[in-house]
Amino acid sequence: MPEQPPYLRIADLFRQRIADGDWSPGDRLPSRATLGAEYGVGDNVIRRAQELLISQGLLEGRAGSGTYVAEPRRRMRMVRSLSRERRGGSPFRADMAALGRNGTWEHHTDAKVPAPPDIAARLGIGEGDLCVRTRYEFLSDSKPVQLSTSWEPYALTGGTIVVLPEGGPHAGRGVVERMSAIDIHISHAVEQPEPGHATAEETQLLGLQRGSLVTRIQRTYYEAEGRPVETADIIVPAAHAEIVYEVQISSEE
Repeated sequence: MPEQPPYLRIADLFRQRIADGDWSPGDRLPSRATLGAEYGVGDNVIRRAQELLISQGLLEGRAGSGTYVAEPRRRMRMVRSLSRERRGGSPFRADMAALGRNGTWEHHTDAKVPAPPDIAARLGIGEGDLCVRTRYEFLSDSKPVQLSTSWEPYALTGGTIVVLPEGGPHAGRGVVERMSAIDIHISHAVEQPEPGHATAEETQLLGLQRGSLVTRIQRTYYEAEGRPVETADIIVPAAHAEIVYEVQISSEE
């Protein structure tokens, strides 16, 4: 069996010291040089071990100050289900209200954006066909908790009252409710979650440490006939939220 990389072994030792209470939340860790001498490894091994634990939410780095044991955070429980879209109003705002938080968002929409190859394939349209693209930054009590980029075929909504997701009488109502306003009825959604590390831009927008883990969700909404009507890429910080899927079971008579 291959030997465990040194930084993983050191990370395990640090994790144990936190679990045993040797290092408590808010404590400042000794310098990398001190830790390196204590464990007989170089500064780079200590740095990589600390970065791993920072990405997992156990440590936090403070610019110009050092590395500290992170305060325990209560992770938000985010339920993914189509029923949340059918409650009326904003699904995100309702989710946050259920947690006793205030859910808001910032957005920017670009109309008539040519579909890149991957988005065209997901929407079942031609590469370069026009789409309405909306970028979102979702906030919980004014703190960023989720990012999303949504794509809708312009041929589907162009010239209707819902062409702009955040404009008109159905602004901010959620995809299912907005599409219903123009007699497009969504029957199901497909979501594909994958773990990954935050990019530099995502780190900045979400207020994360470098190398933090995120869950990327690729979601597509479909009509009953199987036509895709919207697709989105959703990014949720792994340390801040646990994602739970609600499976709906219908019985046939």
